[in-house]
Amino acid sequence: MGSPLHEVLSDVSFKDYSCSIVAADSPAGAISRVAAPQPSGTFDEVLINLGTHAASLLDLEMQAANSRTRLTAFADAFLRALNAAGISFAEVASSNLRKVRGRFLPTPLEELPVFDQAFPEEERLPQEFEIVISQRSGGRSVLEMNGVVIGDPLTDNIADRDGYRFHDVFHFAHAAVLHWSPTFRALLKRKRKSDPIVDETQDSGRAIVVEEGLSALVFSHAKALAFFEGQSSVSFDLLKIVRQFVDGYEVDACPMKLWEDAILQGYDVFRRLKKDQGGIVRGDRNRRKLEFRPLGAI
Repeated sequence: MGSPLHEVLSDVSFKDYSCSIVAADSPAGAISRVAAPQPSGTFDEVLINLGTHAASLLDLEMQAANSRTRLTAFADAFLRALNAAGISFAEVASSNLRKVRGRFLPTPLEELPVFDQAFPEEERLPQEFEIVISQRSGGRSVLEMNGVVIGDPLTDNIADRDGYRFHDVFHFAHAAVLHWSPTFRALLKRKRKSDPIVDETQDSGRAIVVEEGLSALVFSHAKALAFFEGQSSVSFDLLKIVRQFVDGYEVDACPMKLWEDAILQGYDVFRRLKKDQGGIVRGDRNRRKLEFRPLGAI
């Protein structure tokens, strides 16, 4: 709106704020000026004032003559509300920055979380894996890894043949992209039993149910959107639900952007499996990629 944030905050700090001078931690300046608003009414009154000034911005036009005045008034009300709630402005700004980065910006591979690197090889998900998915009589899908059948044959379990029999591909996407899948870990018998706490809290029944429930939830959403065909993003609302689903589990450390990548990669492979009635799925945890090739392809 033509008003830089630092100028708006500077205007606010010269109101009835108490000021102090502190040593700066930046080489660019030796000292910093710290301004704090004076108490102004009850907590309810402060919140009502914040709501009033927030509402005043809803009809603010870009070049309105009083835009700077309204923005300054809102900033003042916001800072007073933070002060009344005992919340640090830096804490709020840092939290919002983490959310924005986690949602929209890809994190360098070396900075992404891993969850089983410190465990013995037999308790780690494979860094690379290849699963052959074929369809048998009765519309049942069968999984084979290294020539061995894993898991039970699956059907869609619904009158509408929507391809859910191939839903294990979502667990493979979780394993490859997020480095997390209690379901796939159980299929491969690679639970982290050397640490009883991790085994109980991260790899056992409840974690498996959470992942299965999450896969079914996202599937019901994706089904109404042509299984995300042609889409390059997933709705923020759905990603927030995903985060709520996995709250308390190790995978909660993964940024939303990585969840989005896992979902889109999983559904890209799912659509091809559904179309071809099977295929070969390759997961690469080093690159955090899930890939597809047709049955019989080299």
